[in-house]
Amino acid sequence: MASKRVTLADVARLAGLSPTAASMILNGRPDTRLSQDAHDRVNAAAATLGYRPNVAARGLRTDKTRTIGFISDVVATTRFASGLIKGALDAAEAAGHVMLVMETGGEPARETEAIGAVLDRQVDGIVFATMRARELYVPDLPLGTNAVMLNATNPNHSTAVLPDELRGGRDAVELLVRAGHRDGIALIGQNDEVERDVFRSATVARRIAGIRSAMADHDLAFIAEQSIWLWEPEDGYLATKTLLDTRDDVRALLCMNDRVAFGAYQAIAERGLRVPDDISIVSFDNDELAAYLRPGLTTIALPHEAMGRRAVELLLHPTESGEILVPMPIVERHSISAPSA
Repeated sequence: MASKRVTLADVARLAGLSPTAASMILNGRPDTRLSQDAHDRVNAAAATLGYRPNVAARGLRTDKTRTIGFISDVVATTRFASGLIKGALDAAEAAGHVMLVMETGGEPARETEAIGAVLDRQVDGIVFATMRARELYVPDLPLGTNAVMLNATNPNHSTAVLPDELRGGRDAVELLVRAGHRDGIALIGQNDEVERDVFRSATVARRIAGIRSAMADHDLAFIAEQSIWLWEPEDGYLATKTLLDTRDDVRALLCMNDRVAFGAYQAIAERGLRVPDDISIVSFDNDELAAYLRPGLTTIALPHEAMGRRAVELLLHPTESGEILVPMPIVERHSISAPSA
């Protein structure tokens, strides 16, 4: 048989105080005018009985349920962006909130259902997240419902937490330049001429803009640009193999993500070449496998956990609005060295 829920009255009775006095102490009221002994007795009684406050009743009194909705497309079921949820959960827990995670698969009907489900539970606000940064459709929300976009944008909700891809793109080029690379640099995964009418996402566009602006600042040009639609290892392998079959002056590769770089490693090894002695590589994302390559892959990391934390912090304490850009950390390993002779 389930045990009876411990009530505030039970705590007050054990502590020898009125329920009103016990309630003020347990709710952290600073002006209770009750003695330290009274505070100690109430806290001890609550611990002894295993008292848990009635969150629903507290929500009715304060109009706050200390619950957050987290609605995503496929963030919860893919490892690539799971850091968004982890960071959000960490921030929610630190603030004493519970987070309800809903996944929609990117389907508008399921998004509407998910919003209804979290609103039925009277959440204090909603974080809308996407695995790949994009403009996200959000149905109308009740007046007064706070919302923050995470790795996404929406014209009706101005607060959006995004990675600083422009700076990240520049940093990737700077790593090669700092190592002495000026000639023989190829771009793997993107070719503006081939992909003139292709739009991946706003953040990828900024990544490319950062790369190109840094190349221009240093008066550099790519010797080749290999277009890849799917940034997967097999495609990175084929693109790099094609490049090495047609050119012998490649000294560095700038790959559009780590998975493309994984394939590039294989193609380079098949040619009897070595990273970084013969060809340096830098890429983006900091996929968990990047550290296990030999040599380890130098990459510009997606700051997913930091983004998730920032989104929840802004939802609970909206001190900023507009685009909040989170820096992309540089993770230096051993895939870049000075160019070979």
